[in-house]
Amino acid sequence: MIFITLIAAVIASLSQILYKKGMGKAPIKGVIGLLNALRTKMIILGLVGYFISLVIYLYALAGAPLSLVYPIFASTFIFTVLFSAKFLNEQISARRIMGLALIFVGIVIVAVYTL
Repeated sequence: MIFITLIAAVIASLSQILYKKGMGKAPIKGVIGLLNALRTKMIILGLVGYFISLVIYLYALAGAPLSLVYPIFASTFIFTVLFSAKFLNEQISARRIMGLALIFVGIVIVAVYTL
């Protein structure tokens, strides 16, 4: 179930990238602006991705304890930062890399000691 959970996490992280691309750089002005943003192709694709991720996540939950699946799903923090650097050209600072390393170590500890 670890691999299945990681797949859900990757899809959820890619959905975050789609959300960011769909929102662009312009601020949303009011409810109408938000509703218009929800109709963009990237936002819709992100929502579809999130739904697919949810279905995969629920499948993982059906076969493994929440105390294992949920911490592994926290890998979305790692994937989102890496995908942000690749697809959005965001910079990753040394502090952020250290933080990601701590998250990774925590996930490994949970995964190894739960099995």
